[in-house]
Amino acid sequence: MKLGRLGRGMRPALFALACLAVAFTNFPGAFADDGTAKAPVVVELFTSQGCSSCPDADAFLGEIAKRDDVVALSFHVDYWNYIGWEDRFATPQTTARQAAYKETLGLAYVYTPQMVIDGARHEVGSDRDAVTRAVARAQQNPGLRLPVTVEGDGAGGLRISIPAAPFEDEAVVWLATFDRKHATEVTAGENTGRTMVNHHVVRNFRPIARWRGEAMELALSAEDVMQDEGADACAVILQQSGNGPIIGAGAYWLSDRDR
Repeated sequence: MKLGRLGRGMRPALFALACLAVAFTNFPGAFADDGTAKAPVVVELFTSQGCSSCPDADAFLGEIAKRDDVVALSFHVDYWNYIGWEDRFATPQTTARQAAYKETLGLAYVYTPQMVIDGARHEVGSDRDAVTRAVARAQQNPGLRLPVTVEGDGAGGLRISIPAAPFEDEAVVWLATFDRKHATEVTAGENTGRTMVNHHVVRNFRPIARWRGEAMELALSAEDVMQDEGADACAVILQQSGNGPIIGAGAYWLSDRDR
């Protein structure tokens, strides 16, 4: 049995399961008038190729991804795979990340398409006006915003620098590797016959360090970075523990493919 849609194209799951600044080395970035790094907003879309309410949000994320003041990532959840189409990008790990946001954002259930903005608020992913307003509000947030530098080491690895800052909590340093775009012919499930186009698709997402306010330098080998057998880009996200607000991030293109 298929669930009906909830308000504005929202799909609930059947079970309960950032303030950011970016110093882009080879990514387009946004800068203040004085040339310093300006704080883009992180937008995480939780989506599924098996969800008929998701294509509009997938397309909208593609538009958001072109903005210099936004870092956009697409996380594919696996709880819609049972309805006839198995999303090849869906992982239990992605579903667990959305479930953690359910708790920190005080939600009664998870749903698709959901956009989480700066790890601090959420909107229905296909509601363009609501998401646009949420991004604008996030840009005015006066909280901690750290420029995280991400550079290639010339051998396929990464060098990551996080500056020191007054911070009394603990933050997780996450590494996300993602692809620019994928087009998939769907032959079963709610989107049968459609070509699903997904943007900035996260292929691997894992913690690589803990940060407690100190200046930090990290080095990752090519093997450490490319655990998903190749991706177009990566993002380093500094997030308060417990899926709290995002307080820093950086990104880097690993491949020239379709850039």
